[in-house]
Amino acid sequence: MTDAERGYTITRVFDAPRELVWRAWTEPDQFAQWFGGAGASMKDMEMDVRPDGQWSGTMVIPGHPDIFWRGFYVEVDEPERLVMVLSDEELREPYETYSVTLTEVDGKTEQVLRQSGGNLTDEEYLEAKAGTGSFLDAMAQLVEGKS
Repeated sequence: MTDAERGYTITRVFDAPRELVWRAWTEPDQFAQWFGGAGASMKDMEMDVRPDGQWSGTMVIPGHPDIFWRGFYVEVDEPERLVMVLSDEELREPYETYSVTLTEVDGKTEQVLRQSGGNLTDEEYLEAKAGTGSFLDAMAQLVEGKS
């Protein structure tokens, strides 16, 4: 496995239509409600959802310094696939990416999310996977109408 292939994959099934999950990924007001997980919020969200379009926002976690996130979109194939670069540091190659594939399954949505890039240690990928899992818990609350 090359460094660029290193990362993790999380598969989740949401009890929600694919269009709702897509909007959670691509609409600033939706994205701001789940990215960061419970107890976090996003402010100043900007999203230009198209290939090479930029996105950014500031994560606010009470009792911690604000975290400025930024990135750009590599692939946008509504409502099936989204590939975005993301960083809470300066953007520099090689990039970390989220690759998201959404598939309809009996009125629900299977989401396969892969973070890759090879820029983190194995331990950091484990921490990132746990963090992303908590983000997706918050997404489930939003798209399944439980928030």
